Amino acid sequence: MTQTVGTTVLGYPRIGPKRELKHATEAYWAGRIDADELEAVAARLRREVWVSLRDAGLTTIPSNTFSFYDQVLDTGVMFDAVPDRFAGLHGLDAYFAMARGAEGMVPLEMTKWFDTNYHYLVPELGPDTRFRLAAAGRAKPITEYEEARELGLETRPVLLGPLSFLLLAKPTVDAPTGFSTLDLLDPLVEVYAELLERLTGAGATWVQLDEPVLAADRTSRELAALRRAYARLGELPSRPRLMVTTYYGEIGAALPVLADSPVEAIGLDFVAGPGNREALGRIGGLGRKTLVAGVVDGRNVWRTDLPAALSTCASLLGLAGGLQVSTSCPLLHVPLDLDSETSLDPALRDRLAFASQKVEEVSLLGRALGEGREAIADAIAGRAVAPVPVNARVRARLDALGAPAARTDYSVRSKAGRLPPLATTTIGSFPQTAEIRRARADHRAGRIEDAAYEDIMRAEIDKIIRLQEDIGLDVLVHGEPERNDMVQYFAERLDGYAITEHGWVQSYGSRYVRPPILHGDVSRPEPMTVGWTTYAQSRTTKPVKGMLTGPVTMLAWSFVRDDQPLADTARQVALAIRDEVRDLEAAGIHMIQVDEPALRELLPLRRSGHAGYLTWAVGAFRLATGGAADSTQIHTHMCYSEFGEIVGAIDDLDADVTSVEAARSHMELVADLRTAGYRRAIGPGVYDIHSPRVPTIEDIEKALHQALQAVDPTRLWVNPDCGLKTRGYAEVEPALRNLVAAALRVRATLAPSS
Repeated sequence: MTQTVGTTVLGYPRIGPKRELKHATEAYWAGRIDADELEAVAARLRREVWVSLRDAGLTTIPSNTFSFYDQVLDTGVMFDAVPDRFAGLHGLDAYFAMARGAEGMVPLEMTKWFDTNYHYLVPELGPDTRFRLAAAGRAKPITEYEEARELGLETRPVLLGPLSFLLLAKPTVDAPTGFSTLDLLDPLVEVYAELLERLTGAGATWVQLDEPVLAADRTSRELAALRRAYARLGELPSRPRLMVTTYYGEIGAALPVLADSPVEAIGLDFVAGPGNREALGRIGGLGRKTLVAGVVDGRNVWRTDLPAALSTCASLLGLAGGLQVSTSCPLLHVPLDLDSETSLDPALRDRLAFASQKVEEVSLLGRALGEGREAIADAIAGRAVAPVPVNARVRARLDALGAPAARTDYSVRSKAGRLPPLATTTIGSFPQTAEIRRARADHRAGRIEDAAYEDIMRAEIDKIIRLQEDIGLDVLVHGEPERNDMVQYFAERLDGYAITEHGWVQSYGSRYVRPPILHGDVSRPEPMTVGWTTYAQSRTTKPVKGMLTGPVTMLAWSFVRDDQPLADTARQVALAIRDEVRDLEAAGIHMIQVDEPALRELLPLRRSGHAGYLTWAVGAFRLATGGAADSTQIHTHMCYSEFGEIVGAIDDLDADVTSVEAARSHMELVADLRTAGYRRAIGPGVYDIHSPRVPTIEDIEKALHQALQAVDPTRLWVNPDCGLKTRGYAEVEPALRNLVAAALRVRATLAPSS
């Protein structure tokens, strides 16, 4: 049987080849450009993406993948799910206030998007939420579809699906007990129906509805909601054809539900969800529906094994009425174009593919399916990959070390180095001023010598130490002026990693990162932080924390080799960090923070994978820190994730102090800690550093009293949610002064025994 074969991608980076979106957005925030100028930059970026995808030979092109900040926020705004506190604002002012906060307006909670390092804004929904299509029906998907059509480009508008929108949302703080966001499904679907009808009226023939929540465990009620939603949308008398896509894993019990629904196409991830192939076979395929086969990895930078992907596609041809070759997920998670990287080792470069190259791979696979394997013979020929670098010494050390012995019980260690109750500190970084960034750039380019650069950094550390002493913090940090990024800084100093020049990926809003590429065995040639930390300690009599990034986060925020289990790679990174902990101790540093903000992020989406992952993740952290003396206080930090599921694992890390994001999530972790009987020291963040809003003393006092309901004051630390590098001193200094003032006020109310 001859089948239709097409090519597409599920989404594409929106940041621009030179980070034009970041620069324009921040210029708008600073008042240097107006809304019209910002919109003009956005329109140009959208046009460039659509044209590049057309020119790459894709048969269908997605639209509405652009966002000024976040696609979940866009969906909430489009359906008028705007909390009352933003009612006085309009347009971009309201939009950015929801994302970043404004005077007297706390922003929406921000958390990790599934198991990625992308962050989304969490919608707040209650029983009184009334959905409607905002902007008098001129919704963003319609305007962007029409914008592309005016350029002569037919596109497929992309929407976040109704089930995912509701399950990613949270009830409002005043929602009654028992309320579920899923209670709002039927009225929400009616607004989706209106939007689909309007898209039909605009000329759209296909619409993509993303339901990534289907890669996680779903209850029978949620599966019934899925069935009801798409039955309703499918029965619309006037609608585009519907493509429902899932990604980040296997679809499980949702597959037969979608297969029985009236949608015309289903997208499955065959990279993160290889079991989807067997699941399709078990249900006898999709009949006349089109299968969108995600066979090109949208989350990592390794070149696709084209023969293997082609074989997978060929095996799927008999399981659907048509086949679209695609990426496994939107390409939001990878850099834009490998061609801009001219300094990478050629042997490594030959192993890589960024977003632009992945689009080319999709097109090649489509050609091969339509014209035969010989159509891509030249592309396949000569694609031998150089062997991965191996470090025999590292492997021998790990074999000899085995599972390191546990430290002395926490109840004994906690008596060392006692601080006052409600001890105050920060997470690590201080503002990265333009002067600091310029000095780093000049040093990297060779415009200033090592000695001059070090003098600049020491002067900055002196300033940061003096400021912290003046504010009255109990435990200080050196501020990390020499660090570009908490992962990249260490990757640059470890063998087995490579750094890109332009490999930017959006983390949230205008915050972009350049994930390093972990391509071989990892080792530490020499100490990485000892000099800067000991210098800072020499400038004060107060304790200064050594600041390291943990092994799980070093993996999660990098592009990691895929030729061995993550657990093995994590142990190699942990060994390097263990050596750094040892050298910091030897240099007299007895508070060492090993940050693991990504511990929750990498938790598998399905519960069946939790135990195995947490075993190796916790084991890697304990390998990194387990050699520390009882007199050394080990800290860790985690942020912007849902921690309730892993409180036990946080305890198993055996850290003495754990600081966590808690302000935007309304101290939810406090209840989790109370339930779990957590007994170690904890620092739930008392203000949100991702908002320019300066918290009042009363705000922080309220947060501390909430925390004291679950944590003894001798175990409660007072700190911001996260590092301060993205903020300015005009915000940081008053916020920290308020933090210390609030801690002192609350400390004064404690019983003398505390």
